[in-house]
Amino acid sequence: MALSRHIDPDELLKACSDHPHYSLLTGTTNNPTTHKPVYGLSNIPKFTLPESGIPKSAAYQLLHDEMELDGAPILNVASFVNTGMDEHADKLFAENVNKNLVDFDEYPATQAIHTRCISILADLWKVPKGCKAIGTATTGSSEAIMLGGLAMKKRWQERMKQAGKDIHKPGPNIVFGANAQVALEKFARYFDVEARLVPVSVESRFVMDPKEAIKMIDENTIGIIVILGSTYTGEFEDVKGMSELLDEYQERTGIDIPIHVDGASGAFVAPFAYPDYEWAFSVSRVNSINASGHKYGLTYPGLGWLVIKDENLLPKDLIFELHYLGTAQSSFTLNFSRPAAPVLAQMYRFLTLGRQGYTEIVKVDLANARMLSRALEMSYFTLLSNIHRPVDSSLATSVSTAVSRDKEDPKYYVKGLPVVAFRLSDKFKEEFPYVRQRWIQQLLRSKGWIVPNYNAPKAAEQIEMLRVVIRDTMSADLVGRLVSDILEVTESLMEKDSDNTLIMALAEAPKKGIAPGPAPPDPAVETSKNHTAQHRGAPSSRHHDKHHKHGKTGGRVIPGSHLEHPGKHGSDGNRLESKAGIHKSEQDDGPGQVGFGRPC
Repeated sequence: MALSRHIDPDELLKACSDHPHYSLLTGTTNNPTTHKPVYGLSNIPKFTLPESGIPKSAAYQLLHDEMELDGAPILNVASFVNTGMDEHADKLFAENVNKNLVDFDEYPATQAIHTRCISILADLWKVPKGCKAIGTATTGSSEAIMLGGLAMKKRWQERMKQAGKDIHKPGPNIVFGANAQVALEKFARYFDVEARLVPVSVESRFVMDPKEAIKMIDENTIGIIVILGSTYTGEFEDVKGMSELLDEYQERTGIDIPIHVDGASGAFVAPFAYPDYEWAFSVSRVNSINASGHKYGLTYPGLGWLVIKDENLLPKDLIFELHYLGTAQSSFTLNFSRPAAPVLAQMYRFLTLGRQGYTEIVKVDLANARMLSRALEMSYFTLLSNIHRPVDSSLATSVSTAVSRDKEDPKYYVKGLPVVAFRLSDKFKEEFPYVRQRWIQQLLRSKGWIVPNYNAPKAAEQIEMLRVVIRDTMSADLVGRLVSDILEVTESLMEKDSDNTLIMALAEAPKKGIAPGPAPPDPAVETSKNHTAQHRGAPSSRHHDKHHKHGKTGGRVIPGSHLEHPGKHGSDGNRLESKAGIHKSEQDDGPGQVGFGRPC
């Protein structure tokens, strides 16, 4: 959840009077601290509680209209979070939206379904026979990681106390890659555990190398978190390889260090795409696994899962027994009340899809990701993700080997999530040194796409990458359209005097002291993770025949792309012609908010 600051209406009015845009409205009825008199209503305060209520229909319409300023979830390819379910799931969700999962006594059927979900996941993740797996639903993978980390920390404390050793000096540490999602660092900081980040590199494919991780452990290491699907490139870390090195370490030292698998996305991908891959509880040192039901588990946002291999691995003093809701019940969560509807949505997905349905969806996602990867690699970009590369060849081998097989079974390719990470090629940057990669992100926003541009993890942060996450709502047709739009905005930046190049350069001019004009920005301008010059409605630029050779996949023209209809540039009614931008002050902390066009 993002932090939000309190807004003082009087201070906001004063700031707006000095604003280069809002000051133009002085003397009008505009007041940024109130909702305007629409729907037959008088002004309604935005930042203080209204003295009296308004009609339900007006409140709905006011909020509904404001939500139109958000981006289209289906075009948000920055996120791993599922963005849609069918009408039956929606109905089930609405019917149970008022149920509290924590109230076991009042909603016993809900708790029974929760238990069945844990059993299904334990089986899916190959809990060994004889183990009594235990688990819980959470509000997302972040909470699940916190709980898994707490269990490891508590077991370490018990072990150290039994050995008569100090648990405070030097204190516990935990090891994971520098590519980790922020939830892992949150656990370490919130619960006073030293985070030892394993540096990543191009050679390690931007994920943790077990051989480097093993160098960072000692008797105070509570565990190692291995990530099944990096948020940067989708690459799987080597769970089995890490476990084998820890086995060797224990033989030398007698120190037993467990593994927690962060399977936020991968735990719902690997069992279906790579059923024989060893990463879960079949690997002896894996004690716990977390996953997000609201990612490739295909539910709506708000659901995570934690499964622990055996109840003996969950320290008793982390379990709270509650008596004031009618019956005795056990709880292992960070918060108390939570909605039951997401758990029901997960069971709905299990029932309607089954193993075959999940497998088909994951395979299609990976096939679409490979299609996008091949198209981009044959144009102006270098691929940093590897799921399109054949497993029986080196990473430098041409993808034509895999394409010629005419097989889309994931087993023929490098394992990973359906994620495409890419950057401008060295050849392109040499030919067009004035082009900033982040401009592609900003121009794609004018077409509705949310494609992040960010820096690689620590120790490789000088590398910028763009990333696209393929979900089940991303059809092959949409992939074709995305390729077309990526190539179109890239080609529009090739000329120094093109409209898009000038707009992007001028947007950076105030901060960098560049005089407005046709000159390109300073090549030394630093990379910005959250640059503020995000333009809405940047016009389509001129294109050149010499660039139309790009964007093909294996000799095929991408359906619906500008290669198929080269004469249609700029003819789409969604290609806005206004050069509107957004204002951003030096004191702002993040990017400004803009509306998004719809590319389809």
